[in-house]
Amino acid sequence: MLEGYTKEIREAAKRLIRDKKVDCVIGYSKGSIPLVDAPYFAYTEEECENLVWSGFCTKNLAKYLIKRLGKNALVAQGCVSRSIVGLINENQVKRENVYILGIWSPGMVDRRKVLERVGGKEIIDVKEDEEKLVVIGDGWEEEIKRKEVLRQNCYTCASRNAVLFDEFIGEKKESKGGGDIDNVAAPWEKLSIDERWEKFRETFKECIRCYACRNVCPLCYCAECFVDESRPQWCGKTQDEADVYTFHILRAFHCAGRCVDCGACESACPMGIKMRVLTSKLEKDIRNMYGYEPGMELGAIPPLSVYRPDDPENFITP
Repeated sequence: MLEGYTKEIREAAKRLIRDKKVDCVIGYSKGSIPLVDAPYFAYTEEECENLVWSGFCTKNLAKYLIKRLGKNALVAQGCVSRSIVGLINENQVKRENVYILGIWSPGMVDRRKVLERVGGKEIIDVKEDEEKLVVIGDGWEEEIKRKEVLRQNCYTCASRNAVLFDEFIGEKKESKGGGDIDNVAAPWEKLSIDERWEKFRETFKECIRCYACRNVCPLCYCAECFVDESRPQWCGKTQDEADVYTFHILRAFHCAGRCVDCGACESACPMGIKMRVLTSKLEKDIRNMYGYEPGMELGAIPPLSVYRPDDPENFITP
């Protein structure tokens, strides 16, 4: 837990509840197991004491604003704030109904990397600051540099500071993750069509169709998902290759030009599937063809949601 940020979040949340500016503050609380913090809804000043800020706040809280009644405050780092902007632009959230407590993210931690570093030993507790983690077990502890165990999307983050906020917790700091996001898609572009298909199959072959990726994604807000439709049935619910691949391909295209690369899908996946290998190429094409960065501007419309006469058409086969 990052003590300074946690204290400021709790103070701001209590003030908003006490002054009746919001009905609820949505943030994170300490999880039931180390390395995993959970979404939390504070309705009273006493409950605000349970709010925390740490490197394990990997769930995208913007998801909880959809169809939510009343006015809610929400703790939002860069990617979460960009998701809120996207939801406002898509008329899923009203700006006046959300009070955004913007915050800087030091980069969220990949728990799988930490577990691998300690050889799978049982972890009892973790202490952290902006530079390192101290992982504690029964009779042992190990210090790990934060930058060595970050989630992959945090290395290429477009904005670690919230891009939209009513109040900022702490100070704004270095915004970029440091890596080049275009390099994530680069391996795909070096492969032949057959090699790309093989890489795709290899990546998603372990999928168990639990839909954790869909359920945590703030972009997946349809009243009925295409996988649940029966008239017509777009794909089956089996774990046959055709059904698994159809689900992931169609979901990726539904998110194209809207994904802010928050990494919630990869963090939630129980099989550790690296879904960014698919979305990275789509998002790079959107950036290059349309010059569009999702979630950066209120009022902006995703390129695939609108037609313009000067849209690039080089993908059309003559």
